[in-house]
Amino acid sequence: MRHLRAPNDDRDPPFSPGHADGRHPHYDAPWRDDYERPTPAEFASRFGVQQVPPPPRERNVVGLLSIVGLVAVAAGVAGFAAMKLPARWTAALSANSTVDVAPATAAPSSPPRAPQSAASTPDNLPTGALANALPAATPDQSMPLREDDRAPKFDPRMANAAAAPPANTRPPVQGVTDSEISFGMAAPFSGPAREMGHQLKLGIDLAFSQANEEGGVNGRQLKLYTADDAYEPARTLNAMKELYEQHKVFGFVENYGSPTALISVPYALEHHALYFGAFTGAPSLRRDPPDRYVFNYRAGYAEEAHALVNYLVKTRKLRPQEIGVLIQQDAYGDAGWDGVSKAMHALRGGTGDVFRMSYSRNTVNVDDAIAQLRRQKHGIKAVVLVATFRAAAKFIEKTRDLYPDMIYATISGVGSTGLASELTVLGPKYADGVICTQVTPAVEGYASVTLNYKKALAKYFPGEPADYTSLEAYLTANILIEGLRRAGPAVDTESVVDALETMQNYELGVGSKVSFGPSDHQALHKVWGTQLDKTGQYHAIDLE
Repeated sequence: MRHLRAPNDDRDPPFSPGHADGRHPHYDAPWRDDYERPTPAEFASRFGVQQVPPPPRERNVVGLLSIVGLVAVAAGVAGFAAMKLPARWTAALSANSTVDVAPATAAPSSPPRAPQSAASTPDNLPTGALANALPAATPDQSMPLREDDRAPKFDPRMANAAAAPPANTRPPVQGVTDSEISFGMAAPFSGPAREMGHQLKLGIDLAFSQANEEGGVNGRQLKLYTADDAYEPARTLNAMKELYEQHKVFGFVENYGSPTALISVPYALEHHALYFGAFTGAPSLRRDPPDRYVFNYRAGYAEEAHALVNYLVKTRKLRPQEIGVLIQQDAYGDAGWDGVSKAMHALRGGTGDVFRMSYSRNTVNVDDAIAQLRRQKHGIKAVVLVATFRAAAKFIEKTRDLYPDMIYATISGVGSTGLASELTVLGPKYADGVICTQVTPAVEGYASVTLNYKKALAKYFPGEPADYTSLEAYLTANILIEGLRRAGPAVDTESVVDALETMQNYELGVGSKVSFGPSDHQALHKVWGTQLDKTGQYHAIDLE
């Protein structure tokens, strides 16, 4: 016998054997498979429930017709939209029209949001009569999206395309912005050679100021950062890192020194950075073929030393063995020594030793050199000084009275203005007759480029005297600026190098025209001669 129970009926069923309290064993276990639920007919018969008759067929037909009509209307609206909406709208709607329909009994979820780009881009908004004709979009609550459908779909085929930059963009170039190009200079701004650093910076700042006032280079202003290495190679690497890795400069211009160049040039080459116009004539910057990123303005020290020796022998009529050399114990001194010794051996037929003295860098202690000179048996009538200006002045001071007729000749690396100042303080006899080679026209002359330099100096840095070192830096910077102009607006290191290597017969205003090439990275080879008078003024002399 089955015991039937209506839903929500709290009455106990009749007593049934097999259960202590008379309840059916399965009464409290509706999840059991053997529990038989009453059929609708049994339920109605037992409990007196009247069954509801089925609806008339006419209502079913009307409902079916209503559904068909709604479908037809929806199809008509869709067709109208397909004809009137722009093609990009219909494509977007088609691409996003596939959704999963949840069962009718599921709770409605939040409607999908329109893509942000379509909502925020003015070109995607309807305009004119079409905007007025279209009704406002109403979310369809009967077709909720699954959570996965709300997330953007990932198409692996588009991964690389999405990551690629636009075709018209270029990777950023260090030291170059839309408004600026920056350069660095490692030079001595402390220690005995600090005046050289000051003059080099002055010349670069002068040329950059002129260019910036005229609108810059292809619309970009030029900026110079400096770092002090005190003319000590042990500090040069840190100075280079400060400029390139902290200040993020584009390249280097007018670095100072030969021993320091042994550190700074490899660093620049390793980073493919432009190394332009260093104040040194050392052969390490004049390789054959040249290093791609290293360019020089000036003649080499060997060329200057060769010019001096030829002048002393051919013009002053000295014998080669009457010429001695004082060198600084570093790459600067070695470069000068190489030029002097080669010139002397050539003049002497490759025989004979050259008398050589030396002193330590960043000192003025020349006593050992003077002791060597005094021990020399063969009379020395001229000394070529491959030294810095303070050491050279000290040597002249301590030997002038010992050798009143001695000829002193220096190369441009000495720092000619500093030397003149030191000797003038000592007295007229110390300055008078001292020879110095130069790599620029005479500062006291009237060449157009010299006049332009002095005019700009008075305008931008009033009170600063004209100086051979700052003039050299000024000329160097002007060649660099011309190379940047020729490289064009899309500037990078390679384009600047290419522009420089195609520069031919550029008129700088120094007499000789400037030319570079893939096998020649030295702008000028000319050496000028100057000589001090008793007042400490330089005058041009002909070295040939």
